[in-house]
Amino acid sequence: MDIGLDGGFSEPVRQAQSSFRAIMDALANPGTVQKFADPAPAHGPLSGELVSTLLTLSDQDTSIWVSETLRQTAGVEGFVAFHTGAPIVNETGHAVFAFAGAARELPSLDAFNLGTQEYPDRSTTIVLGVTAFAGGDEMVIRGPGIKDQRKISPVGLPTDFVAQWAANRELFPRGVDLLLVGDGAVMGLPRSTRIAEGH
Repeated sequence: MDIGLDGGFSEPVRQAQSSFRAIMDALANPGTVQKFADPAPAHGPLSGELVSTLLTLSDQDTSIWVSETLRQTAGVEGFVAFHTGAPIVNETGHAVFAFAGAARELPSLDAFNLGTQEYPDRSTTIVLGVTAFAGGDEMVIRGPGIKDQRKISPVGLPTDFVAQWAANRELFPRGVDLLLVGDGAVMGLPRSTRIAEGH
C-alpha cells in the first residue's frame, strides 16, 4: 500500500533552500514568475510545485490545510506526515498554510485565518496550483515591490478572484497571502498587492 514514503526532495537541504529563495523572491516581487531551480517530483495529485512548496514551508509545528480533493487521495496524508510531520487541520481558519491543486478545491479567501490587528502575520498563506501563468484574464497589480504597475494573466484563478482579493486587501494589515504554483515556478501575491481587472 502506498503510504507516501516515496518522492520528496532527493537533496532536502539544498532543494528546500533553493525553493525557499524562489518563494521569497516571488513574494518580494509580486506578479513575477520565479522558477524552482530543482523542484521535487509530483506525488499523485500533488504537482511537483505543490510538493516543493509543501516540503519547504511545512514542519511539525506548522498546521496545514489541504483540499478535500487532495486529502481523499490515498497516500497524500501519509506523504505529508512522513516528509514534513505537519498536522493537517480540518478547519481552514486554523491553517498556517493551505494547499489546493485547483481553484474549484478552494473555499473563499475569507474562510481562512485572516490574522489579527495585533498579529497580522498569523494569517494563512494559500498555495494554489494554476494551469499557466499567462493566457488568462488580464489583471493590473500595484503595490510594494512593483514599480508603477505590472500586468499578469494566470490561468486557473477563482472566477470572482478580483472581487475576493479587493475584500482581502481592505483588511490590510490583516488578510491572506497567495502563492500561485505551476509550470516549474511560483508567483507571489502578498496581501499588500492591489489587483484590478485589466483594460
